Order: sequence, then structure tokens, then C-alpha cells
Amino acid sequence: MLNMRDEILLNMDNPRQLEKLYRGNRPTFRTAFNDLYPQLRNNPLAEGWNERLNFGQEDLFWGTPRERVFVVAASLLAAFLAKLPELLSLNKEFFYTRNVGFIVFPILIAYFGWKNQIPKKTVAWLSVFILVAVGFINSLPQGKPGDTLILSCIHLPLWLWSLLGFTFGGGNLKARVNWLGFLRYNGELAVMTALLLIAGGLTTGLTIGLFELIGWHIQDFYFNNVVVCGLAAVPIVGTFLIQVQPTLVSKVSPVIANLFSPVALVVLVVYLVATLFSGKDPYHDREFLLLFNALLVGVMALIFFSLAENTSPAGKNSAQILILFLLSLVTLLVNGIALSAVLFRITEWGLTPNRAAVLGANVLMLSHLIYMSMRLLSALTRKSDLALVGRSMAFFLPVYSLWSGVVAFLFPLFFGFR
Repeated sequence: MLNMRDEILLNMDNPRQLEKLYRGNRPTFRTAFNDLYPQLRNNPLAEGWNERLNFGQEDLFWGTPRERVFVVAASLLAAFLAKLPELLSLNKEFFYTRNVGFIVFPILIAYFGWKNQIPKKTVAWLSVFILVAVGFINSLPQGKPGDTLILSCIHLPLWLWSLLGFTFGGGNLKARVNWLGFLRYNGELAVMTALLLIAGGLTTGLTIGLFELIGWHIQDFYFNNVVVCGLAAVPIVGTFLIQVQPTLVSKVSPVIANLFSPVALVVLVVYLVATLFSGKDPYHDREFLLLFNALLVGVMALIFFSLAENTSPAGKNSAQILILFLLSLVTLLVNGIALSAVLFRITEWGLTPNRAAVLGANVLMLSHLIYMSMRLLSALTRKSDLALVGRSMAFFLPVYSLWSGVVAFLFPLFFGFR
């Protein structure tokens, strides 16, 4: 049997076989090729492989000086906003439940607006929208929290998220917003945020532990200041790192999405079967219905991010498309159960703000899942490619934005702030 050196020498005029050797055992191929390179210098293919295997690592690019100043200032502003309740003696529960979205989203909107050089007119109406939202959510009745207040507090960050997507895509209504790119950004930001939080958690534990050794108990001070400010700055720093180092996590997100898609499919099927024998049902158990809807949202997000990572025809093989198609079918089943449970509860006990919001969201997700499943089936049978699935996602995301705005701003008026 030939060793790697002999295989390389034998196939120096066969680029396809060299690629197979390299993909089969990259470390051994690299070592063997570097040993052979001195005697292969005059071979153009060998020169190309030498550059490919030994090209020097480029210095990390940390953005322009202006961009670094902007990110530092934005992080400090986010930290300041997070500390407002303490600085102004505000009620923390009142402030954070209503304003948590305004700590980060407007700053990220400003960042992408600056990066994409969106028109001043667009900046003006985005600013007006955000200011109106701040005034609206903070003017809602302060007594006992009603359903409409809770729904507004939940859906307002989703609405701000859609404004961020609009700004990320260039902030031009006449041009097509890059919603798929925005989904990719969200997947990469989730990975980067997790890495930063792990690093921050380790640093926090080490710092507190070191001060404990000398008798200083800094836990309260550290968590109330460093941790709170750090959490506010993490999405901004993570976004900056993704923008200046696009390859940093771009290969990690697809791996995570592809790894968890089959796991989610198996877990979802097992969970549905176990539900049949558990004695619980979403028709009479409100908490179980909420869990069902949370599960639905989580699985749909996984499908979105899996598809957003690559929608080119060669981006995913048939097995991956099949897994996503089966996952969409099982999610359709979950959605159907949740929707029927909501309709049952409305029929039995009447329409409430919560039931109306869940009903609208379930109808929207059901429509989206049906359309997306049809596109996945077409891609699976080779009648179309994944680009059409991507277009279906891009079409529905603005609709989600519209619905979140309706719930956040109109539901309190429709239901009399109850």
C-alpha cells in the first residue's frame, strides 16, 4: 500500500485525486507535501498547493479607528442606559420590563445605519418611530399588570428587531431588504454572544475568587456594575466582531444548525409520542399550551437559521434538506395542535388579549410553515432549489414585523388596556 508521499508523487498531474487525498487526511497530506515540495518547485500545481497549505495567516483586522471609537461609545451608552434605574432611582421592574429592548436595539440600528450610510430622511423617521415607541410603552397604566401590557412588553422588542433588520438590509424600501443575510447575522451573533458570555463568566468567577482570597467580598458590586454593563454591551461588541471578522464564526453557525436539526427532529417526535401517554393536553392546561407554543417558536427559529446559512443549490445535500423537510412537517403538526387548542379555549371561554395574540401568531406560523414545506419538498424532488425557500422566509419576516407592531401598539387600545 502506497504511503502519502508516494500517493502525492503519483498524482501530481491529477488535481482531483490530490484533492481527495487532502480531504481524506489533511494533517498527513500537509506534512508529506511540505517534505516533497523542494523537489516539486517547478510544477505549477505544486506551487498552487504550496500557497494553499502554507499561506501566512493575515493579521486580524479590528476595524477602522472611527468604527472602534463608535463601538466603544455605543457600549458605554448601552451600559449607561442599563444603569438608569439605579442612577435615577427608578423602579427596576417597571424600567426593565418596558425598556429592555431600548437598551440595545436603537444602538444597533444606529450602528448599521452608520455603516450602510442610510439617507437622513430614513434616519429621521426611524428615530421618530423609536421615540414614539418609548413614549407609548412607558405611558401604559402602571397599576396591576394587565395582559395587554405584558403582550406589549413581549412584542415591542420583536418590532424593534424588525427595524434592525430593515436597517441591516440598507434601509431602502424600494430595494429588497436582505432578510436572509439578517437571519445569518442573528445566528452568528447568537454564537458570538455565547462565546463572550462564557468568557465573561469565567472572568467573573476568577475575579471574585481572587478577591475572596484576600478577604474582599465584591460579589454585589461586581454584579451590579460590571456584569450589568457587560451584558448590555455584549450584543454590540459581538456585532462589531462579526462585521470586522466575518470568518470568525461564519463556519460555526452552519455546523451548529446542521447538528441540532436532526437532534431537534428526534426530540420533537419522542416528545409528541410521550405527550400522548402523559395525560396532559394543551386544550385544558394553559401552561402546557404556552410550552407548546414556545417549542414551536424554537423549532421554527432553528429551521430558519439552518436555511439562512446557505440557500445555494450546492449548499446542502439531500439528507440535510430531507431532515429540514421532516422537521417542518412535525412542526406543522405541533402548530396544528396548538392552533386547535387556542380555538377550543376561545370557543369555551371567550376571546382574551392573550388568546387573540397567540391565535394570530399561530395562524401566521402555520401559513409560513405550509409555504416553506412546499418549497422544501420542491427542493428535495429537484423541481426547484433552496433559493425559493429563502424567498419564502424573506417574504414572511416583514409580516411577522407587522403582527408584532399590531400586538404591541394596538392591542392595548382594542382591549381597553386590560
